[in-house]
Amino acid sequence: MSALKLPRAIRLDPSDGFVFRKAAEPGEWLVTGSFLFTPESVAGLDTKGRVAFRSGFLGIGSFGWSTLAIVSEATAEEREQAVAQLAAQFVDKLGAPDLAAARAAAEEEIAFAASLCDHPAQTLLALHRTLEDGEIRERFRTLMPRGDMPKDAFRAFEFVEVDGEDEPQEHVDLMQLMRDAPR
Repeated sequence: MSALKLPRAIRLDPSDGFVFRKAAEPGEWLVTGSFLFTPESVAGLDTKGRVAFRSGFLGIGSFGWSTLAIVSEATAEEREQAVAQLAAQFVDKLGAPDLAAARAAAEEEIAFAASLCDHPAQTLLALHRTLEDGEIRERFRTLMPRGDMPKDAFRAFEFVEVDGEDEPQEHVDLMQLMRDAPR
């Protein structure tokens, strides 16, 4: 039986604090958060809202956004706490009709988040969300340490897999992203 894994927020640089209205706290459990968007609402988003739509995972405690998630092992108790916390957020922030309905929705969201973690622990996940033909579409990528790079190379990670898509491999230069981040 494989270990239970869930995505957690991770910050490799301070950019989430600049690009999102509210950044997720490092280490908090994440879901995709796509339920916060409708195809009709996307056109009316401001700049920070568009960034959250395009690339944000949602922190279930803070309801803040994270650009990256890290695959992390979780206990059954931690999973249960994540479901309960998300269900409470659905009632408090989104007006779910009751805790039972909120819990059912939270179970689905957490199960989907767990399905994204079918990778080794410490694998980074990135999300790209688009609006296509009136529907919201999500694409997920994994970032893994480059084992074939010299130790002094600046590229620490690269996209190595695109789940569900046959697209060209992308390379991400995290050092350049850090240099380009607003100060």
